[in-house]
Amino acid sequence: MPVSVTIRPAEAHELPLVLEFIRELAVYERLEHEVQVTTADLAVALFGPRPFAEVVFACLEGEPVGFALFFQNFSTFLGKPGIYLEDLFVRPQARGHGIGRRLLAWLARTTLERGCARLDWAVLDWNLPSIGFYRSLGAVAQDEWTTMRVSGAALERLARG
Repeated sequence: MPVSVTIRPAEAHELPLVLEFIRELAVYERLEHEVQVTTADLAVALFGPRPFAEVVFACLEGEPVGFALFFQNFSTFLGKPGIYLEDLFVRPQARGHGIGRRLLAWLARTTLERGCARLDWAVLDWNLPSIGFYRSLGAVAQDEWTTMRVSGAALERLARG
């Protein structure tokens, strides 16, 4: 019997659920020790006066079982905006129903509808099942690029000049 999968935006009253998905993703990625975000942080970031990101839920028979958190970026080479997918997660018990594919298809349509030129994301090197899944969708690894990050004390030092 076919299952009903829908994609819908998260609402402000669902911030605890967003945080729950973030924590589940962190456990899967073996990064739970890095999670510091609170629902108050998410309220400002997602629903404040200047939202920085958006969240959609993938629902199986009406029940949220996956999520995607994304935001707009910009390509100077293309002169067009893009969408950066920060987080994508489907709960293990809901996998195998095409939910991840549907989330990515929804993001691809949203990318095009908003006049964006590309959809980007990162995946951990050890996450071979996800890498294989992404490649099956036509995604191409950008192996010539190394992601760089400055945060914490290093960010503060850099900001001071």
